[in-house]
Amino acid sequence: MVFEAKKAILLDMNGTFMFDEDRFGSDEDYSEYYHGIGGKLGKRSINRLIAKTYAYLDARYPDERYRDNFPSVKEAISAVADSALSRSEIDRIISTFSFHEQGHIPDQYVEALLTLASRFTLAAVIDIWAPKERWLRTFSDRGVDDLFNAVSFSSDHGMVKPSPKPFKTTVQSLGYSEQDCLVIGDSVRRDLEAAIAAGVECVLVGGAHDSRAVACYPNLLAFKDDCC
Repeated sequence: MVFEAKKAILLDMNGTFMFDEDRFGSDEDYSEYYHGIGGKLGKRSINRLIAKTYAYLDARYPDERYRDNFPSVKEAISAVADSALSRSEIDRIISTFSFHEQGHIPDQYVEALLTLASRFTLAAVIDIWAPKERWLRTFSDRGVDDLFNAVSFSSDHGMVKPSPKPFKTTVQSLGYSEQDCLVIGDSVRRDLEAAIAAGVECVLVGGAHDSRAVACYPNLLAFKDDCC
C-alpha cells in the first residue's frame, strides 16, 4: 500500500474533518448571534454588512492575485462598511463572521483523528478567513488540539490554497521530506493542485476524484479504515 511508507499526514479541515461550515446563505440571519454579544447595529444593517464582507472575500478567494496576500476579515469589513466603526464593534462583527464560518467536528471524525495520530504524525493546512481563535477553542473542546504537530491557518499569514507555500512550510516544520508526507483533502483545486505544486502526494476524500490523486475515498473515515 502506498501509505505504508508515509510518516506524516497534512490534513485539510473543511469537508475533511469539519462540516457544516460557511453558513453565509442569502437567508442567514447574522443579527441573532451579533445582538447576543452586544452588537449595536440594527438587524438589517448587520445582515447587509456581513453579506457584503463575505462577498468581498468570496470574490477574491479564487483570484490568483490574492493567493499569497489574501485580505483579512477586518480589512474586508473596512473596505465595505458604509461608515466608520469602533474597534469594539469591529470585534463583534468579526466574532459574528467567525461563528458563521466555523463548522463542527462529528464524534466519528474525532475518533478517526485519534486513530490516525497513533499511526502518523499529523499536521493541518487550513484555509479560514476569520482569526483562528474560535477554531483553536473547538480543537481543544473536542480533544484534538494535541494531535497536530503543526497547524497552518491562512488567516495567520494570508496565503490561501492552492498556494503551495503553506504546505511547504508545514512539511519543513515537521522535519520530514515531501516524500514522507501525504496530503488529504476534499478539493481538487485547493488541495490536490497545491499538494502537487509542493511535491507532496495527495489523497482526495468527500467525493472528489482526479487521476492525479494517489487514491480517492468517500470520506476520511474510509481512508482511516483502509490504512489503520
